[in-house]
Amino acid sequence: MNLMHENLARAQMSARLGEAQQLRRGYQLARAHRMTRRAEIAASQARTALARAL
Repeated sequence: MNLMHENLARAQMSARLGEAQQLRRGYQLARAHRMTRRAEIAASQARTALARAL
């Protein structure tokens, strides 16, 4: 009986860990998209500033 409870607890922990890893992956992906967008905006502003300077 105790072994069954241990296996159940282990399975639940494993599932929670998997969910946490998926969430973390989603956050990292969203952050990467934001950083990419910011870099694109900064590059665009730099090109505009350079064009005005010439």
